[in-house]
Amino acid sequence: MRFTAPAEVKGVALLIVNHQDRASDQWMWTPALERDRRIALQDRSTRFFGTDFSFEDLEERDVNQFDYKLAGEETLDGQSCWKIESKPKESKSSQYTSSLMMIRKDNYVVIQIENFAKDKMVRRIHYSDVQQQDGIWVGRTMEVLDANRGSRTVLKLEKLQYNVPMKEESFTLEALRRG
Repeated sequence: MRFTAPAEVKGVALLIVNHQDRASDQWMWTPALERDRRIALQDRSTRFFGTDFSFEDLEERDVNQFDYKLAGEETLDGQSCWKIESKPKESKSSQYTSSLMMIRKDNYVVIQIENFAKDKMVRRIHYSDVQQQDGIWVGRTMEVLDANRGSRTVLKLEKLQYNVPMKEESFTLEALRRG
């Protein structure tokens, strides 16, 4: 993931390598410092570059590391949704004790996630501008609310492609530094 705006994060890149049997590896490249740094597992709950996203919020969610249950149905943004509660399995390290996801019934897209620490909602991520890209439905705008701070950050996906052949060497620290 490479950020293009605003100016204070332009050129910042995040490399996340997911693993089935353990936590993902994360590195961040900061061009102003010409430096990369590994994001330690215990730092995944910290805010990403001054935004309201945490490093954990930006990584791919491995569905096998959570337990799920149907918590009802509701309408959100004029769309009929399932409410699904998820809790991390014991082996999963997470800052959240549970999450409540709203999933559209018509296209199975997650349009909102409320993340909880114990019984308190600490972060809400709302997805909008839902479009089909390369045959896959995706929310191209994400707005995250940090409930503790009362602040929000909007992330817009401007360039997005799926199922593009990529080389293994594109997912290295050297490639991260090259931009």
